[in-house]
Amino acid sequence: MTKRSTSVTIRDVAREADVSVATVSRYLNQNAPVSEALSARIQKVMDKLDYVPESAARHLALRKKNTIGLLVTNLHTDFFAPLLAGIEGEVYEQGYNLLVATCRPNLTSDYDFPVGRHNTDGLLIFADSLNDDQIAKFHKSRFPLVLIHKTPSDGQNIPFVTIENKAATYRLVDHLIVEHSCRRIVLMRGRQQQEDSYWREVGFQAALADHDIPFDEDLVLCGSFEREVAFKSLSAFLKDPAHPAFDAIFAGDDEAAIGVYKALKAAGLRIPEDVAVVGFDDSRMAPFLTPPLTTVRAPTEEVGRSAAQQLFYMLEGENPQPVTLHHTEIILRASCGCHVETSLAKKEVKSIAN
Repeated sequence: MTKRSTSVTIRDVAREADVSVATVSRYLNQNAPVSEALSARIQKVMDKLDYVPESAARHLALRKKNTIGLLVTNLHTDFFAPLLAGIEGEVYEQGYNLLVATCRPNLTSDYDFPVGRHNTDGLLIFADSLNDDQIAKFHKSRFPLVLIHKTPSDGQNIPFVTIENKAATYRLVDHLIVEHSCRRIVLMRGRQQQEDSYWREVGFQAALADHDIPFDEDLVLCGSFEREVAFKSLSAFLKDPAHPAFDAIFAGDDEAAIGVYKALKAAGLRIPEDVAVVGFDDSRMAPFLTPPLTTVRAPTEEVGRSAAQQLFYMLEGENPQPVTLHHTEIILRASCGCHVETSLAKKEVKSIAN
């Protein structure tokens, strides 16, 4: 049974790691060389036992490494390029290095994270790259963390940076209904358990409700914020001769919108003449699609930069902003039926629920 950090001693760590107490002490105090293999083994045991050294020893153990870690779910979509650019820009300005690793929240508890206290001064954690228990473990050890596109669990004072999702989706769907008379709108649902997906669906349903349009589960498809998932899901839907009628698609994000375009074209359906399509993020591809994609412009690069800034505040002993909420903007292009590219004016957002 894993011991609690309040009862774990340096002797427990030494015994579990099969090294001497002196070796653990040298690792903590950094006053004599300890091999890389032994250091990794000792740190793994400390993490397993939730061992937090006394403040003086901990200060020495966590000596400055001039490196920031970033955990993401994948790097295969266009979304991550501006996010990385924002983080990297701030990290570079501060004279630090950046270590990036991919991680999935379904990993076992004894997984060796490629980034952490052994090689970084603090972590930026994107959305669902870690589960709540894994985040809690890092937080309990007082390791500096900032969450991106994810709120911390109750009782965790972890700073987080995110964007306006609900209000932006509401306004985009409202635009489809009011300006283009759409009433049968398909929702390409995003990734399960991801907050962006949740709030976008809340905004989607709220817009329908305010126009007395029933929410139809038969018009909800899996998009998962991935183009291939969206393509396969919509293709299967279209091949069913009994599929319900629809006149528009909210793709969830621009990656899924690319899959939607492909599926509609394969089925001989025109955008926007037969089906209006809208996305979210305003990725680099959005204005170059045929037709150009109506979407929500999210300041993804600024999200990355401000997340890194909050982490540096923590490392410098300053108080970070508990919540950083970035505004989004509706960009109207031809895919919804608009003829001239324009944007809807930004509105101030008072809370994350808007």
